[in-house]
Amino acid sequence: MESNYEINKGTLALIPISDKLTKVIEYEQSFLIANSINKIIDTSCKAFGSSYLGRSEGTKSLLGVNYKAPIIISEAKNIIFFPTSSPRGDKCCWISLNNIKNYKKLDKSTIINFINNKELQLDISSFVIENQIYKATMLESKLRKLNLT
Repeated sequence: MESNYEINKGTLALIPISDKLTKVIEYEQSFLIANSINKIIDTSCKAFGSSYLGRSEGTKSLLGVNYKAPIIISEAKNIIFFPTSSPRGDKCCWISLNNIKNYKKLDKSTIINFINNKELQLDISSFVIENQIYKATMLESKLRKLNLT
């Protein structure tokens, strides 16, 4: 089983299985990586010239948000991910903003429909997902404005 993974444009979501095992969902396939989500996020940020801490500080500077803050994995490739809960928690999933087609409420959970029609059901309210999408979209908008100047 691989232990190294770099988030890319085809990454839809990262789901924690345990503190050392992560399920990666991509366009074409899903597989397990023998590493924590936080390590995968940090390694991916570093591959694009920063770190998770640096990206978090960037989000805080741009949006004034530091709780459940979305992060830019890569500016050049427009890869933005958001957490579904506190990244310090062991149930936090990370979702790719630009791969979401839509989402729908289902009782106390939410189904995210990705642009390739894969679905992911999460035990999180649609309000939380909506709020996280909003924050990530605001981050993307600020980034776009910075790139225009």
